[in-house]
Amino acid sequence: MRIINFAQRNFKELIRDPLSLVFAIVLPLFLLFIFQQFNIPNDSYKIENFTAGIIVFGFSFITLFTAMLVSKDRTTSLLIRLGISPMKSSEYILGYMLSLIPIILIQDILFFILACLMGLSFSINIIWAGIVSIIIALLFISIGILIGSIFTEKASSGISSIIVQLVCFTSGMYFPKESLGNVFGKICEYLPFESAVTLIKGIMNNNLELISIRNVFVFSVYTIFILILSIILFKKKMISDNR
Repeated sequence: MRIINFAQRNFKELIRDPLSLVFAIVLPLFLLFIFQQFNIPNDSYKIENFTAGIIVFGFSFITLFTAMLVSKDRTTSLLIRLGISPMKSSEYILGYMLSLIPIILIQDILFFILACLMGLSFSINIIWAGIVSIIIALLFISIGILIGSIFTEKASSGISSIIVQLVCFTSGMYFPKESLGNVFGKICEYLPFESAVTLIKGIMNNNLELISIRNVFVFSVYTIFILILSIILFKKKMISDNR
């Protein structure tokens, strides 16, 4: 119950700035719409491929929201006051995650609706892709918690913006890694964003052959490692801030 209460409090904090939330949803929707009008002769921009990239791009804003929320809680000493409660650091993390699920669902639903209106064939695979995307969003929430635990509110915004740019240029959203050269292509392979896009794309298009063991391994390792690291650093920060 205390986790739910904390999640509700976090959600109320998030919707206090509705303009940022609208921007995080409208910008990806606009990009999905406008790039379909250009008729770019590249498979990456086909609706069945570009939609997956837009979903992951939208999640990069989740990192920004999470980082700002956590760093703000530290700045306002909320976590210091909560430090006397019996909640564990993992429960705080879960509370932050649960508060962002409604926003993630809204993003997914609107992205898929627009994609279907623009030619994406609706099937049960879209629902499965939506479920998988929630799991993928956990990576971005964990990154946000990690950033918010380490940096101040002002610095968290700048660091999170770097994540947004990394998603744009290393996820294959705009450029397939095969066209970026060996060095940059390898960087894309070793970062989790290209794998995240591939996972959604493969499931959404019922093309599981597209998903390699490397994609699953890279995404899983990053997600588990960053989640554990965020819990550890969050706990350390709570202890140090309480002194």
